[in-house]
Amino acid sequence: MRPYDQLLQNRKEKLQKLKEMGVDPYPYRFEVTHRAQEVKDGFETLSAARDPVSVAGRITSIREHGKVCFAHIQDETGRIQIYLKRDVVGDRAFSIFKLLDIGDIIGVRGTAFRTRTGEFTIGVESLEVLCKSLRPLPIVKEKMEGDRRIVYDPFTDKEQRYRQRYVDLIVNPEVREAFRKRTEVVRALRTFLDKRGFLEVETPVLQPIYGGASARPFVTHHNTLDIDLYLRISNELYLKRLIVGGFERVYEFSRNFRNEGMDRSHNPEFTLLEAYQAYVDYTDIMQLTEEMIAQAAWEVLGTAWISYQGTEVDLAPPWRRVRMLEALGERVGVDVRELPDGELRELCLRHEVEVDGGMGRGKMMDKLFDEVVKPHLVQPTFVLDYPVETSPLAKRHREDPELVERFEAFIAGMEIANAFSELNDPEDQCRRFEEQMRLRERGDEEAQVLDEDFIRALEYGMPPTGGLGIGIDRLVMLFTDTPSIRDVIFFPQMRPEE
Repeated sequence: MRPYDQLLQNRKEKLQKLKEMGVDPYPYRFEVTHRAQEVKDGFETLSAARDPVSVAGRITSIREHGKVCFAHIQDETGRIQIYLKRDVVGDRAFSIFKLLDIGDIIGVRGTAFRTRTGEFTIGVESLEVLCKSLRPLPIVKEKMEGDRRIVYDPFTDKEQRYRQRYVDLIVNPEVREAFRKRTEVVRALRTFLDKRGFLEVETPVLQPIYGGASARPFVTHHNTLDIDLYLRISNELYLKRLIVGGFERVYEFSRNFRNEGMDRSHNPEFTLLEAYQAYVDYTDIMQLTEEMIAQAAWEVLGTAWISYQGTEVDLAPPWRRVRMLEALGERVGVDVRELPDGELRELCLRHEVEVDGGMGRGKMMDKLFDEVVKPHLVQPTFVLDYPVETSPLAKRHREDPELVERFEAFIAGMEIANAFSELNDPEDQCRRFEEQMRLRERGDEEAQVLDEDFIRALEYGMPPTGGLGIGIDRLVMLFTDTPSIRDVIFFPQMRPEE
């Protein structure tokens, strides 16, 4: 029998022995009066009054010394040591504890004290098995120095950590902290918008026509209606319908789905904050964006200075502003707008940018920008005014009809936000959709599709509007100093296990 299989067998044998002793290894509830950190925070009061505490958690270490045992249990707030003495808990409870393993979940009742080394400890008076674990946790060598945990053999197998996030969360407390910060980031953004009169709304995930972004969708089928539907790639067109309907400030944290490749900043399923405000343009949205992200940093981190992968980044407004084609021209040494199609294609190939026959000039410029400019945008930067072809939902630039009033915000070489002065001319919008359809016919699978109902909505009239999309996963990457989007998504997409 393999060593791992032997460990599984040993645990099952212990489970059977517990049952033979009349112990229910999977009871229904346990009354918790304190969590681990609450015991530590209230220690002086609890120990002075000899107040009993009831704590539950997962066993993370066991040390046996004859008739006494020490162990650590871990709950959501952290770890605390427990101390069992056979003369106190009795023979039965002590025998039950001897059948337990690291990973089992127990509840203990007792009083708080400090050991001679000063460690917060619960002197156990009674215990209850709450869940017998049948699989051993990854072996992590560690020791505690006071409240400080020193790890010598961390659980670092990335693929296993992503596939078995539940194990990752058990043995790597810092992972739990990153996801707590994610929730705090979302809360901070929501509070910012709520205070400014925005209304949080919900829009469809299943859409008869996908739109609002340039991406390939996931397709599903509705049996009753007998129609194909698409998982949304964006909620933009639905939120703008609400602006048409009279709501002047709306936002949504939307789960979006794009049938695209995966890398350190892309996952097929991701979270986007989209917000729309009537009677403003993209210059107003720039100010909103930099203020909102800086405020979120202050609330979550206590500072607008963050360190990301060894680089110091200052999120405090105002952020740098640069025009997209000017930044591109500075990097490649030529005004790309002046290049014929063939020379532009050759320039892309020289910079190892893949191009195909269905790709228009605007998209070639955009991909070239991503390759040669984006990696150098470390400090927060608004990149302004993109080619019309790449932004079919944005207003034409008031000074240059070949461009649109659009910005993307970049931090640490990642696109964090995308925003427009929203196009509200239904005839121009229809022409843009038709041009997108021609690009699709030429082979661009990510070109947008014509949404006739959205055109109809615009024909009823949409006020001047500024719109914004912020990638929540990437923003959390910045705030938690994590290198991959998979580190901030609980269950990232993975290939099936063989």
